[in-house]
Amino acid sequence: MSGSEYLDAARLRLGGITLVVLAALAAVLALGFDVDLSRLITWGFVTRSLEMATPIALAAIGGLYAEKSGVFNIGLEGFMIIGAFTTAGTMFALGGTSPTQGHVWAAILVAVAVTTLLTVIFAVLLIRYKADQIVAGLAVWFVGLGFAPFAAALIWGSRSSPGLTNINELALGQSPLVFLTIVLVGVAWVFLYRTRYGYWIQAAGENPEALDTAGVDVNRVRYATVVFSGAMAGLGGAVLLAHAGNFVGTGSTMVDGRGWIAIVAYLFGNYNPVGAAAAALLFGALDMLNVQFQTVGIEVSARLVNLLPYVAVLVVLTAYGKTRIPAVVGEPYETEE
Repeated sequence: MSGSEYLDAARLRLGGITLVVLAALAAVLALGFDVDLSRLITWGFVTRSLEMATPIALAAIGGLYAEKSGVFNIGLEGFMIIGAFTTAGTMFALGGTSPTQGHVWAAILVAVAVTTLLTVIFAVLLIRYKADQIVAGLAVWFVGLGFAPFAAALIWGSRSSPGLTNINELALGQSPLVFLTIVLVGVAWVFLYRTRYGYWIQAAGENPEALDTAGVDVNRVRYATVVFSGAMAGLGGAVLLAHAGNFVGTGSTMVDGRGWIAIVAYLFGNYNPVGAAAAALLFGALDMLNVQFQTVGIEVSARLVNLLPYVAVLVVLTAYGKTRIPAVVGEPYETEE
């Protein structure tokens, strides 16, 4: 099967499974709970679902770039937590409990810069010193999970911040960060599949020896993608904070597993940025169903609805258990002299 045929087949599978999941969910709601779907699917639900999907989509794009090059960044969750906390801390430092919209945008940039710098260290450990990618990624998660609430307690006297400021909405009641994410999804797809640099990334994860023979430094490509993955995860955490308006450090923090779902999203999307974003939207919509049920006054167990995103993850992992991962993912590469 040629590369284009493989991509076409992957798109068909993605679309088919998405439709089946949505149809099954609609049937359960309509028949099992006597839900009027016309009351459930509203523009407000769509906008909230898009906002919920954007952090997952951003982290998923970063993660798939790293894995396409042969490096498994399992630390996405940790980088998202660090990005969210850094955004809240910067907003508070700049504007106290009443930061302006300018402070929000500045805080997002600071969060991306901080996570980028941290990911440089992470990349050096993985690529130069050949640290175990799973262990190092889990370490990043534990650091984020422990440091962010601890630092929040030092700053605010609580593991959660006070209410700060949400990002302002633009056209159609939608956040500008949603539009930014849509642009980034398109750019990521074009870069990966329509530029020579994208071909280098794919070759680094499939046949690094051939790429090395062609005169391209494999490890340099991997450094770039791993740093990019951390920056995108940090941006995802910053976007989550900007939409929520305050940092929550209790439990598994406000990130609450979205970094792990991002990994599932790009597997579901078959390492395609557009497919990963579509999967993120599916998970975001399922996550927002509980709020929507309450909004329209539909009596459904909140615990049951809160399980839906995780049920979807299990369905996706089962259906996509045969997703073809890059051939040498997780394997360090020694440049041939």
